[in-house]
Amino acid sequence: MASGSKAAVGRLAQLRQNWTGGTGSFCAVIRAKDRLVDPEYLGYVTLSPEFRNRIETYAQGTAIMNLSHNDLMGFTLELPVLSDQRAIAGVLGALDDKIEANRRLIRLLEETGRAELARNLSGANGDAWEFAWPEQTLGEVLDLIETGDRPKGGVAGISDGIPSIGAESIVSPGVFDYSKTKYVSVEYFNAMKRGHLHSGDVLLYKDGGTPGNFIPKVSMFQDGFPFEVAAINSHVYRLRTRPPYSQGFLYYWLSSQRLLDEMWLRGTGAAIPSLNSTNVKGLPFPIIPEERLSAVIVVVDALLSKIHQAAREARHLEQLRDAMLPELLSGRLRVRDTEKVVEGAV
Repeated sequence: MASGSKAAVGRLAQLRQNWTGGTGSFCAVIRAKDRLVDPEYLGYVTLSPEFRNRIETYAQGTAIMNLSHNDLMGFTLELPVLSDQRAIAGVLGALDDKIEANRRLIRLLEETGRAELARNLSGANGDAWEFAWPEQTLGEVLDLIETGDRPKGGVAGISDGIPSIGAESIVSPGVFDYSKTKYVSVEYFNAMKRGHLHSGDVLLYKDGGTPGNFIPKVSMFQDGFPFEVAAINSHVYRLRTRPPYSQGFLYYWLSSQRLLDEMWLRGTGAAIPSLNSTNVKGLPFPIIPEERLSAVIVVVDALLSKIHQAAREARHLEQLRDAMLPELLSGRLRVRDTEKVVEGAV
């Protein structure tokens, strides 16, 4: 068990086995000397807020910030004994292993839902499943299509408030990069007449990209993931459908390859690629017998619920790991004090 005792080692240069350039001039690889430092522990040191702050302090440059080899090798680290390093890395690694397991589960559930939709809607020969049923337009089943907004002048400099979801965050259910989160003030959010995010909203990236090329993206946020309260900006549609169709069915249909291809065709060609609301409402939507539709909805809605449950758990584990990291590295928190918390989390 880690005692938190420290053994001063000196400059980072003393810990390296070698230093090699990466695939380009902006990347380098450090291999640690096993007799002095556990490689996984050193990896967590480089992720700590203290280490990142030191990099920002020493980095130089204008358009592109750069940290020199000599500056980095001159960093001093105060290390626990090797056995304690391994124990600390083991605690943090257990959390990371569970986070990665949840991410794999999210990907598997997403693929399972897609396969379920294709299986139930395929034709007799199993091919071209998108064309197996008569169709109506999406506009005939939509209950809501709206964008949000952001303040004039943008959101630069706003570091807290209400999260504002933009195109960069439209990936897939259960996936969100919190490092890219932008915010609007609480006052601005309360004054917004549209664009408040609701559980189950299907989100569609509506415009942007390079001239002549539009790459549509679809996601779904549900049950407090990624946030309990959030808004969307003007580059995103939030969509809601009417019964008997569900939000889960709407997500899987819009993110099918046929619909992505259709949206690409409709959004590409203008100087500023985009999907206006008329284009979205004109997208094809299947007319499915109620019994078959109900069977599909039960499965895909349950899968999406599990996806967002796994995503919330992964987020909780990330926050737990990030809170423990500086405390364990500094010795303020001992490994034995984390055992019950980590066991309950993983």
